[in-house]
Amino acid sequence: MTVPSTSELPEGRGADRIDTTTVHPARRYNYWLGGKDNFAVDRESGDQIAAVYPGVRTLARENRAFLGRAVRFLAEEVGVRQFLDIGTGIPSADNTHEVAQSVAPDSRVVYVDNDPMVLVHARALLTSDPAGATAYLNADLRDPKKILANPQLHATVDLSRPVALVLIAVTHFLTDDDRPHEQVARLLDALPSGSWLALTHFTTDHIPAEIVRRMEAEFAAGRMKQDAVPRDRAEFARFFTGLELAEPGIAPVSEWRPQVPPEQRPPLADASIYGAVARKP
Repeated sequence: MTVPSTSELPEGRGADRIDTTTVHPARRYNYWLGGKDNFAVDRESGDQIAAVYPGVRTLARENRAFLGRAVRFLAEEVGVRQFLDIGTGIPSADNTHEVAQSVAPDSRVVYVDNDPMVLVHARALLTSDPAGATAYLNADLRDPKKILANPQLHATVDLSRPVALVLIAVTHFLTDDDRPHEQVARLLDALPSGSWLALTHFTTDHIPAEIVRRMEAEFAAGRMKQDAVPRDRAEFARFFTGLELAEPGIAPVSEWRPQVPPEQRPPLADASIYGAVARKP
């Protein structure tokens, strides 16, 4: 494990809130990506899901690759220099600020997450190019008002200038009662014209019906914990209401501006997560 024991974690930095006995999606995602910042309970949950849906590890990798391509598109082709990345998770290769600052060193990035494990790793996230800046906010997507009122946000980005709102594999952890579409709309309402939304969301649209039935049976029996809410293409499209989609529009992440030929891409069943990038007019 690369994660220090709780006794070694800095006081007041979330060490006393890390629960090593409960599955956490960010740590499980880290496991699927081949990371070491996870616990036995996360690996067990990850293996249980992979046993039913073997494509989940590929899905995680393709989702991460989409993040890199989307941020590079926004920084390189569009010229965005400010990013608000919510639900960023545990640092991995090619984090948002690393990709953006590789294109434009003066890029400014604010990360938002509510996981104490991510808080522990904040220093890794905060290694910015001297020409730019990064900041970390301990907040929740379910509370846009708190995010938008945070002084660190305003000290790092200028909300009167375009901002890219980055929501990668996070909205599917919000139930319908959490009103995910409403929360995203509130954030976008606070951003000026010319801002962008990059979002991915798990779907079962491309997973064989037999596998979906097996997953649902495991959830119903309590053998697997269901913490992600799959949504179909129409529900995914609602996040982009009123926005101008960049080409190729809504697509499985592996098909969004791919950098490899079709024969080298995974089957859609193994990358059943939608992605899109759109501009606020």
